[in-house]
Amino acid sequence: MKKIHLFILFLIINFSGLALGSWLMGDVVTGEWYSNLNKAPWTPPGWVFGATWTLIMFCFSIYLTYLFSIRKSKFVMLIYSFSVLLNVSWNYVFFNQHLTVWGLVNITLLTLVIIYLFITFRSDYIQNLKYLLLPYIIWLCIATSLNAYIVFNN
Repeated sequence: MKKIHLFILFLIINFSGLALGSWLMGDVVTGEWYSNLNKAPWTPPGWVFGATWTLIMFCFSIYLTYLFSIRKSKFVMLIYSFSVLLNVSWNYVFFNQHLTVWGLVNITLLTLVIIYLFITFRSDYIQNLKYLLLPYIIWLCIATSLNAYIVFNN
């Protein structure tokens, strides 16, 4: 029963983070600034972002449930909190403040944090569950490339 509670807690935190990030970016996606950016040719349509983040946060919540079941420490909590902060703040930095270079720094740090989780916590119990982080890592690599394209082509 403890795992169910953890899973629900992580779902709430992760999806709340997405909602907060969305709120912090405002209506910029439909606004003039974003519309006028020279975006990468591989930029997916808008609906892909919502579907992808839903899958990512579901998988991430499962991974975190097992990680915190076997390795509940202040260090792990700090890494997770830092990842949530980076994830939420990127929307504000990039979309709301139009600080594309700082957005690139932010999303690069987030990518490194998630890769750190993938590499570091690999006990026998969670070894195969680390692959639940792959959608997150892949998407962050795509998002980083999209952000980098804007930085270097605008």
